[in-house]
Amino acid sequence: MSSVRERLLYQDGQLTILVRAALGAPVVTLIGEVDATNSRALAAALASCHQGAHVDVDTGGLTFIDISGLRVLVMPTLPPSQRWIRLHNVTPSQQRLLRMMGWFYQPHADNLPA
Repeated sequence: MSSVRERLLYQDGQLTILVRAALGAPVVTLIGEVDATNSRALAAALASCHQGAHVDVDTGGLTFIDISGLRVLVMPTLPPSQRWIRLHNVTPSQQRLLRMMGWFYQPHADNLPA
């Protein structure tokens, strides 16, 4: 039996945000849809996890994300060296949106830490 515990950070009718502790950085899992109605809650949930250098965010469970959600995840107004969110399990449609915005960057392998 695994000792990994997930904790609910946020939930509404569209989005569930879970976090689990992992070596090096917390892992946040997003499930559902992110849009203008919940992107501020997403930003607050991610900020509450930011205690070290990075927060790893698994976006594979998202079925929809709009520009407000992408802005939260990508932090386009910050220089790359100051961005503390690392995306994982980015779907092909999310990659397409990020490329369209000029925000797609993949500096390392796209695997979550164990």
